Amino acid sequence: MAGWLRPLAGALLLLEVAAAVSFLHHRYEEMVRALFRVQSECPYVTRIYSIGRSVEGRHLYVLEFSDYPGIHEPLEPEFKYVGNMHGNEVLGRELLLQLSEFLCEEYRRGSERVTRLLHDTRIHIMPSMNPDGYEVAANQGPDSIGYLTGRNNANGVDLNRNFPDLNTFMYYNGEISGPNHHIPLPDNWKSQVEPETLAVIQWISSYNFVLSANLHGGAVVANYPYDKSQDQRFRNHRRTANTPTPDDKLFQKLAKTYSYAHGWMHRGWNCGDYFVDGITNGASWYSLSKGMQDFNYLYTNCFEITLELSCDKFPPEEDLERQWMANREALVAFIEEIHQGIKGMVSDENNNGIAGAVISVQGISHDVTSGDMGDYFRLLLPGTYTVTASAEGYQPQTVTATVGPAAASLVHFQLKQDVGKKPPERKAPGTRTNNKTLHKKVVPRAARRGTRR
Repeated sequence: MAGWLRPLAGALLLLEVAAAVSFLHHRYEEMVRALFRVQSECPYVTRIYSIGRSVEGRHLYVLEFSDYPGIHEPLEPEFKYVGNMHGNEVLGRELLLQLSEFLCEEYRRGSERVTRLLHDTRIHIMPSMNPDGYEVAANQGPDSIGYLTGRNNANGVDLNRNFPDLNTFMYYNGEISGPNHHIPLPDNWKSQVEPETLAVIQWISSYNFVLSANLHGGAVVANYPYDKSQDQRFRNHRRTANTPTPDDKLFQKLAKTYSYAHGWMHRGWNCGDYFVDGITNGASWYSLSKGMQDFNYLYTNCFEITLELSCDKFPPEEDLERQWMANREALVAFIEEIHQGIKGMVSDENNNGIAGAVISVQGISHDVTSGDMGDYFRLLLPGTYTVTASAEGYQPQTVTATVGPAAASLVHFQLKQDVGKKPPERKAPGTRTNNKTLHKKVVPRAARRGTRR
């Protein structure tokens, strides 16, 4: 094709894709139809499943994209997007529906980028974690909606203040050199959470998610852990309690990937606020307890950030196309960030995968574990690292690994049985990642401070 024709062809393609998307607010039934429409258009690379029900009985649907839907492939990382956690913050819900249709359409068109993404990544998209709250908010209409109307679930609970508070355990552990990863849940945790929260915790416990973002509204900024400061006395003071994780530089890079691919987030000035590079540490903005973002980092292998995407929590329909065009590249680019760092298999001397092996990186006090098949994923910035794999009943193994700026480096471990110690019984492969028993498969203006996330 002549060089001067390529920009024109690209512009026409974008117009075609934009025209195929309905820039409308989707009530629950319309959202479900939209998900099933995508699944019917791309049946070989998608699957719809429900992780549970809301208080009022609405399914919490997830649309999965993969070249082998429903199956975890060793060394293929798992990614998730979660939208509409606060029922009245609706842009994320609509963007994830747009993204679903976009991935399907681009795959059908033979897009090299999207095809590679779907073949190398298992992507899970939940447009709405709080469908009950959305219906309350939508009933008010976007023009007359109250700032908090529909924010909570049907029991009046803020779902982003409803996860077990592992930060408190982590800060205590820090004083006695304890772990800040895979912190066990309190015995009575199920009695303290809502149905939607319970469903999400069971979901993220059954998939070995590596990277995630949850989509909110009321500001425009990419927010990264920790959300909760160690000293809650600072909760009403902005930018006074920066509380970094051991992976702080990595989280900043992940947040900047989204903000700089976004149409204007990186500029910093939005909604009356200013954030350098369009990113912020959560606790330096304001301290938030029992949030989903910190829970992912402290309980699972998943690195999650929170994306605040619009000044208006319930933007008018005429603004949805502009918002989609501003977020489309960022949504795809952020998924691609999952392919960095190191990954590999942890196996025994007979090449059997070892589940639950601990992967430690010298100098970064936050470990990850291998999945049921023995594969692990550790997001890291470019550099050279000393990495150790250890498992009960085996001798640890330490290697030096170099991480480049492109694809993840393959680093495998083969552990020798520790003489005199019997390894624990291995679970059957797939009990976690294929989750056949857990899930039912089915074929207002700028926000006030302190109540956004």
